[in-house]
Amino acid sequence: MLLYPGFTALDAIGPYHALAGIPGYEFAFVAEKAGPVSNGGSFTMEAQMSIDELAHVDVLVVPGGVAAIGMARRGHVLVDWIREMHPNTQWTTSVCTGALLLGAAGALRDLPATTHWYSHAELADYGAIPTDARVVEHGKVITSAGVSAGIDMSLVLVERIMGTECAQAAQLDMEYDPAPPFDAGHPQCTTGCDSLVEGHVRRHARRLTGAGTGTAPAPIAGPAMASCDGRRQPRVSANTASSVACR
Repeated sequence: MLLYPGFTALDAIGPYHALAGIPGYEFAFVAEKAGPVSNGGSFTMEAQMSIDELAHVDVLVVPGGVAAIGMARRGHVLVDWIREMHPNTQWTTSVCTGALLLGAAGALRDLPATTHWYSHAELADYGAIPTDARVVEHGKVITSAGVSAGIDMSLVLVERIMGTECAQAAQLDMEYDPAPPFDAGHPQCTTGCDSLVEGHVRRHARRLTGAGTGTAPAPIAGPAMASCDGRRQPRVSANTASSVACR
């Protein structure tokens, strides 16, 4: 899993819990340089390896964060590394705005993809087809929507690698049975509470400006915010489910 300063903690920790125990794979946190990597707040994770130590990865997981938006727009050594790794991965995946890093690396060209609703339209800037779903799978590329959707993505990935039974066991182990107290997890569901969306957009715009990333992307507007009646699909897949048995 790739780390960088300013990553969103849950983007990394959720998938880690589901993926770290898959037999036959060695899980590692990787960064531009080995050592502690801060999320920009009070949380720090340790990258055991630097990107220079890896000539190949089988499964690449790229978490999101506000920092990812600027890295994708301006270019970054990690974007170059993703571009180098992607052709030989078994799976290339992202959480939240990690999809923008995949896009900047050319991994999403002409593919359906998703990301956090705030940056959804920006996917098209990288040649992707913005798709409003929690998880979007096409070939070996799996992208997921904002933050918590990374758990959904990781369970899909476990299913692809180990089979449905193992994915269900991983879900049970983390007691992933979401029942949020509010129906406010996407702009489609904030009817009558436009101030929530507007406030979120303003906060992100300030953070982007402070990070020197330029103009903030336009928020989702119009029919997409109308109501929950046309709620996005939980999962869009062009692949066939794996039949591998849980070992």
